[in-house]
Amino acid sequence: MSVIDTPFVYGLLQWLDAGLLDFNGWEIALYVLITTHITIAAVTIFLHRSQAHRSLDLHPAVMHFFRFWLWIGTGMVTKEWVAIHRKHHAKCETEEDPHSPQTRGIDEVFWRGAELYRKETGNAETMRKFGHGTPSDWLEDKLYSRYSALGISLMLILNVALFGAIGLTVWAIQMAWIPFWAAGVVNGLGHYIGYRNFEAADASTNLVPWGIVIGGEELHNNHHTYPTSAKFSVKPYEFDICWGYIVALQKLGLAKVRKTAPKLRLGAVQPVADEKTLEAVIANRYEVMARYAQEMRRACQAEIAVLKARGADIGVLKIANRWLHRDDEKVPAEVREHLLQARAEHPILDQMHAMREELRTMWQSTTRSREQLAADLQAWCHRAEQSGIAALHEFSLRLRAAQV
Repeated sequence: MSVIDTPFVYGLLQWLDAGLLDFNGWEIALYVLITTHITIAAVTIFLHRSQAHRSLDLHPAVMHFFRFWLWIGTGMVTKEWVAIHRKHHAKCETEEDPHSPQTRGIDEVFWRGAELYRKETGNAETMRKFGHGTPSDWLEDKLYSRYSALGISLMLILNVALFGAIGLTVWAIQMAWIPFWAAGVVNGLGHYIGYRNFEAADASTNLVPWGIVIGGEELHNNHHTYPTSAKFSVKPYEFDICWGYIVALQKLGLAKVRKTAPKLRLGAVQPVADEKTLEAVIANRYEVMARYAQEMRRACQAEIAVLKARGADIGVLKIANRWLHRDDEKVPAEVREHLLQARAEHPILDQMHAMREELRTMWQSTTRSREQLAADLQAWCHRAEQSGIAALHEFSLRLRAAQV
């Protein structure tokens, strides 16, 4: 009898081929998707929303499950992740931002995002300044933080035991999941391409309106606009799957939501915009400006329709439709001359742009009193309603209906 024919070696070769579960390819793929989805949920619910931004509180049992899963599924240390993410918000799109494609280039962040993360973990000042309030119990100090490599080694052993040699591939995918999707896609593409619901101060974008793979993190512009909101979706067509998990946990008494994004409420139109109106407008300023942007785009499209009917060139207006509603500092230098031309040739667009900037300065002012700002808002509404521009008139009426 040859060595390979012995029962032990035969059994070993059979185990290496199939593992304990003897799953087929589709079953192994489903296992990979489930485990990586749990990892994404742990990152966005525990690390991001609960720990970094304190937008919700989690039951200790849920916290411990997420901490354990992240230990075996990623090897990431809670304090390090939280500190780096908080610094990203505090220093967003500056040279101090640990992973901004606006300063480091998209290729650097997309392909080397995990390396940038690991490099920043060695910055003691980042850990000291931004890592406060994270777990610091025996498990964290003596096991999870101290032996992070042990956790992912246990996951490797588990996968090989369950699936045999293919378990190595399963483990590799699990280990690459967060570096690719979070460090590369969200931190890279989420500040480079996509759509924007709001004119946040940074370059954040939403990648897709409906996603499962990234657990809601794809709604990055929404998050940067309302960073302390536990819910990332704001539009009816957007889907934040992990918000659904949070709602379920809350119904089970395992989570408590602290904050969600404010919602502009409209009541009866007031005779004049008063201090309460001002308070509502400032509290909902991003949504107010998003609605104003819709009116500006409609005005541009109306002007485009007129020019089309005349057979005139609409190239400049198409550029205006894309950029005129954006903050001036966000407009690329190469299109600014086109916007000036569009404003010069179309007085309606010029006035709407000028009044947009005036409205925006109301919540940027640090020297004017509440009474002065309320008077400014009253004057703005009066001029809008007397402008002869239907879009401005209707928008002003909605402003006067805003409620706290």
